Amino acid sequence: MKSPINYWAVVPAAGVGRRMGAEIPKQYLRLEGRRVIDWTLAVLLAEPRIQKVAVALGAEDAWWPECEHADHPRVMRVTGGAERAHSVLNALRVLEEQAAPHDRVLVHDAARPCLRPEDLSRLIEQASDGQGGLLALPVRDTMKQADDQGRSRSTLDRSRIWHAFTPQLFPLATLRDALERALAAGVEITDEASAMEWAGHRPLLVEGHPDNIKITRPGDLELAAFHLRSRSAP
Repeated sequence: MKSPINYWAVVPAAGVGRRMGAEIPKQYLRLEGRRVIDWTLAVLLAEPRIQKVAVALGAEDAWWPECEHADHPRVMRVTGGAERAHSVLNALRVLEEQAAPHDRVLVHDAARPCLRPEDLSRLIEQASDGQGGLLALPVRDTMKQADDQGRSRSTLDRSRIWHAFTPQLFPLATLRDALERALAAGVEITDEASAMEWAGHRPLLVEGHPDNIKITRPGDLELAAFHLRSRSAP
């Protein structure tokens, strides 16, 4: 009999977010009465199919103990790495002590607090095959390719271009293997899907809502607050 598939989540949160220009890492900034990372974790923990969430933190992180989910029974603290890919890989290795190789892992940015539960559910339902998938959004604007002088060289076919979001969902052992091999080869890994693509996989692009923004610059915090308020408005 085929073994059941369980779902796990990884939240890389070891970065300091220098572009925010804040005194503390962006995942710990206040957003509508909660820390950014607590909004993020609340959505993941509300999904009953997710067994546990591994949060990859810096070794010297002093803010995490003050978060509302720091002692949650389904949240695990793991040690992050120098780059995002290292943090995710560390978390996967820890999860392998409990999870099966064919289990699915959802990797989600700590600084994406506006993930909609329905988008998370749709990703799980549509992208749980061996290729995996990610939330994304088709571009709506005309896209240009620039030359070395910053001048427009060509117009790209926007019907084939998407904005990549998270979560990104893949089989645990397949993702771990792709990350290990890509890092060993010196490949630039911008997200988990880029490692999977390099390894020969073709992840499914699952359309999500455009309000699944990543907080990177100061103005993004205000925009995230607007999206969260608009959902709770009558």
